[in-house]
Amino acid sequence: MPGRSFKNKLSLGSFNRIHQRTASVKSFGIPLIPYKNSLPSDLDIFSVSGNEPEFDDDSGCGPFDDSNIFEIIDMHGSQDSTSSTLPAPVVQNRLSQCSIAKNRRDDENDASAMVKLKKHLLTEVDGDQSTAPLSMYCFMTGFIDSVTFSAIFVWCAFQTGNSLQLALALARLFSGQHDHSFHIADRQALCSVLTFIFGAFIGRIGDKLGCKTRLWLALGTFIQTLFTMAAAIAIWQSHQGSVADARANPAWTNVSSFVCIGFLSASMGLQGIMGKRVNTQFTTTVVLTTTWCELMADPKLFDIRRMVISRDHKIMAIASLFFGGFIGRLLIDSIGSAATLGIGTGIRLIVSVWWLFIPEKPAGK
Repeated sequence: MPGRSFKNKLSLGSFNRIHQRTASVKSFGIPLIPYKNSLPSDLDIFSVSGNEPEFDDDSGCGPFDDSNIFEIIDMHGSQDSTSSTLPAPVVQNRLSQCSIAKNRRDDENDASAMVKLKKHLLTEVDGDQSTAPLSMYCFMTGFIDSVTFSAIFVWCAFQTGNSLQLALALARLFSGQHDHSFHIADRQALCSVLTFIFGAFIGRIGDKLGCKTRLWLALGTFIQTLFTMAAAIAIWQSHQGSVADARANPAWTNVSSFVCIGFLSASMGLQGIMGKRVNTQFTTTVVLTTTWCELMADPKLFDIRRMVISRDHKIMAIASLFFGGFIGRLLIDSIGSAATLGIGTGIRLIVSVWWLFIPEKPAGK
């Protein structure tokens, strides 16, 4: 076998050589363990004589050749100039422990900031501390209705009157006059009712996000802002007037004006359901009939020596709506419907941001 043959060659050859050299040293009287100046200077006991016998392997593979096993390397010889050289080591830039720790802290701070922001947005607001934005809701009710009623004698927020107007239009079909025409005022009332319902339906998104959370109150008010802005652009593009002379001659009659009515009514429907879900004394913020009744029925109505939330907040709602209608009409006479709605867009944008800073509801409340 080649492996065993190689091992036998190596062991037998080396052993016999060492044995012969030991015998030669003994014949000269030289000690096996030499000490200083004990060896002749011309004696080389490690040289290999030329007449040493060659040992054959038992397997008959031929003479043992040392050159096939050992390679003599000249450690002092000059290397060939054409020999290949190793490439320069690749130096990898490694972050220091300080940089790694800093990056880890930055990541933790970012994650912590996101958690805090999410918690802040998904926290429910305190209804008792929401007086200011809800008062602005009531203000916008009077503000928007002043624009539409001045132009077409239709309320975008008070759907009781619009619903009754549609009932009267239907009743005309059964009258003796047989008036089958669909009057422009009836069409505008129908547009307002349908889009108001659509806006209120959008308010159901708050059931998924939390109807009292800062996130939904800010987002919902921002949607109202977009609706008001779209209405302002639509009535600006209609190039129609702002104030009607008589109910039979409305100022808005073209398609763009119907778009304006639709967006304004949708914004009021969304505002109404959002105000209702906050569940405060401001109720829906879009209708005052119930508010007037509850105010008159309040048992502490005449207790003027102290603050009564159930009474005072209702008074604030009524006063805010009245003031909004007053300001809206003044602006219409000065700058027109489109610019007035533009101002209303800015007010609603402020209210949408305002919701983010309302204190959260106490834990035990």
